[in-house]
Amino acid sequence: MRISNSFIELSLIIKKKNELFLKKGKMTEYVSHPNIKDEKIEKRVYQIELAGKALNNNSLVVLPTGLGKTAVSLLVIASKIDQGKCLVLSPTKPLVEQHCAFFRDCLDIKNKKINVLTGETTPEEREKIWNSSKLIIATPQVIKNDSLSNKISLKNVSHLTFDEAHRGVGDYSYVFIAEQYVKKSENHNILGITASPGSEKSKIKNICENLFLKNVEVRTEKDPTVEPYVHEKNIEWEKVKLPKEIKEAKKHLEDLLKEKMKELKKLGYSKSASKNTSKSKLLKIQSKLQGALNDEGPNPSGKIYSGLSYQAEAFKLRHLIDLLETEGIESAKKYIKKIESESNSSGGSKAAKRLSNELKFKKSKHKIKKFEGRHPKIDKCKKVVSKQLEKKPDSRIIVFTEYRQMAEQLKNILNKELEKAKAVRFVGQANKKNDKGLTQKKQVEIISDFAKGDYNVLVGTSVAEEGLDIPSTDSVVFYEPVPSEIRSIQRKGRTGRVREGKVTVLMTKNTKDEGFFWASKKREDKMEDAMEDLKEELDELEIKQRKIGDFSSSKQDKDKMKIFADHRELNSGVIEELNKLDLEVEIKQLEVGDFVLSSSVCAERKTTEDFISSMIDRGKRGLFDQLNELNKNFASPILLLEGEGLYTSRQVHPNAIRGAISTVSIDYRIPIINTKDAEETAQYLFSIAKKEQEEKEKSIRFHAKKSSRTLKEKQEYIVSALPMIGPKTAKTLLNNFGTIREIVNAEKRDLLKIEGIGEKRAKRIIEILTEKYHNNNSKN
Repeated sequence: MRISNSFIELSLIIKKKNELFLKKGKMTEYVSHPNIKDEKIEKRVYQIELAGKALNNNSLVVLPTGLGKTAVSLLVIASKIDQGKCLVLSPTKPLVEQHCAFFRDCLDIKNKKINVLTGETTPEEREKIWNSSKLIIATPQVIKNDSLSNKISLKNVSHLTFDEAHRGVGDYSYVFIAEQYVKKSENHNILGITASPGSEKSKIKNICENLFLKNVEVRTEKDPTVEPYVHEKNIEWEKVKLPKEIKEAKKHLEDLLKEKMKELKKLGYSKSASKNTSKSKLLKIQSKLQGALNDEGPNPSGKIYSGLSYQAEAFKLRHLIDLLETEGIESAKKYIKKIESESNSSGGSKAAKRLSNELKFKKSKHKIKKFEGRHPKIDKCKKVVSKQLEKKPDSRIIVFTEYRQMAEQLKNILNKELEKAKAVRFVGQANKKNDKGLTQKKQVEIISDFAKGDYNVLVGTSVAEEGLDIPSTDSVVFYEPVPSEIRSIQRKGRTGRVREGKVTVLMTKNTKDEGFFWASKKREDKMEDAMEDLKEELDELEIKQRKIGDFSSSKQDKDKMKIFADHRELNSGVIEELNKLDLEVEIKQLEVGDFVLSSSVCAERKTTEDFISSMIDRGKRGLFDQLNELNKNFASPILLLEGEGLYTSRQVHPNAIRGAISTVSIDYRIPIINTKDAEETAQYLFSIAKKEQEEKEKSIRFHAKKSSRTLKEKQEYIVSALPMIGPKTAKTLLNNFGTIREIVNAEKRDLLKIEGIGEKRAKRIIEILTEKYHNNNSKN
């Protein structure tokens, strides 16, 4: 046998063991390497070849699920770990924990040198772990934040693996980390691993460019070296029919949706008036309307507001129809209840109020509420699970569904109605209204209990799709199809990993389920073809490496410009952009402002949404309090207002927003700089810091502290909390009346004598001071 370069570079000696294993009737051969424990990694030619390629060049490895992508990473790490620290990044904590257990089990390195870093560990503890470890497995956001905070350095990292590398697009943390690694490490080595890079070659090129991968290696299930390890997946689809009553309820909703789409077409915001308009098309219409709203400024035409209202009604109808068709009757009932609640609320949207009053909506609601059955998919799912557990009692089954509510319902039904089922729900971390998410610790615990057999049915949302390696999973059920080929492949990849697996896709006839199923299948076929083509066209795949500039500087680091940034800005994107520029960013806990640029200049950054929120929230040092502190501590404070949609992000009257902007500029004498995004914000900060520190030779200082309010300031603060009263008018009232008590006791005629207080403002002040207080339980 010809010894390949990869074989030599990895220093792998294949040892034939005397023990006979059952797999395909052959003796199992193992990889032998000084840094790999004996009899841990099975010798697979394709894995060794891929590892060798990855050692020669930064590479993207595309390999079907269940065929050992992590083993390829391990082989590379075994050869690189003596040269420096190695880093493996994975999107979620369950995946991180899973990889850590694998590396500890297989690498001949002390366990205390192989560690996990996630957001659950304090920054101080993470710094200690980083410094003492040889191999770190981490979530990307943690590494990004610690890199930005200079708590860790990527300089001495000899290898970096990006797990689920298809995520390396847009503003995902992988992109920033790759750039920082290449920028700081002299001998970088990068491996990206994925089973599903997407069906478009342009996306694959984009991933490679973002992660600085110069080579793409593809292996499919048809490759001769891979085929012996592929286990068959039997894929079946089960179709169900909607009950007659639900079809009738759906018809009313579809007719109403069509009416709303006709209105949008009349207004010129939709090309069609179809009852089948998808959510994605409705979101595009919404984006178009919001763009028009921004273009027209603070006084947009009524046509735009009408369009937004029709779009909101149409979106609610589309969601309700989707729930009826593909999810469950209970989910639809709860959504109707939500619309009714919104409609009856004083602050509810006009769309909810108008929809609730529509006759067709009322008819549909009546039929849905009256219906006592459940969606036929539920019983079909129950039947599939029951059949699998009868056939093989020690089976592990994963049921995928789009919505948490459905996951909870299915879990409860399976546990209640199937004696052999031990079902558990597996969802993400975020807490939603009336639905608490799972902590990372709980997610890891559930996966462990499922693998052990404490649970035999895992009912999960999309969080369960990526990478979870539970070899004993026998069956996967799609409660509904997904249109994404990447998600479909990830779901299917949870079974058939060490033995034959089964995939069942549930579909409701004549609904979007069928469209999603065939769209996904078409894209999967296209991706498979693209992978085969890619193998033959790798030489022609022109991967342009991103230019990261000349990071050498004529200045020494000690003379570099420096900016102090508040730690709360770590996730804003601005610090990430600043790190691309020729300056030092030091993360601090700033008591005043967000970015200190010199001894004179400090910037407060607000997104348009933040600006409106801080205008409204006067309870905890709102906007004007923050600006007051800036004025006290810095000679030249500035306000950076980032983003678009200032007049559309919240239901605040444009005049109130204009008033706030005028107050900032005139009363507080603070200039406002508008920026479109984080990148432009960073460019402004850099430009101002350069002018201050280089041209004016001003030093940078870190000393500003919030001051306690004086009695005068406390009085002004209380009065400025009255409706339509700003800081300037608050001072005028206090100067005229002398005390807050006198203001409270003033008659309307007395208030009208004060400059700046008109009829409307006086009426609102009297109303707020004299109306009887009602607690939250009051009907009023």
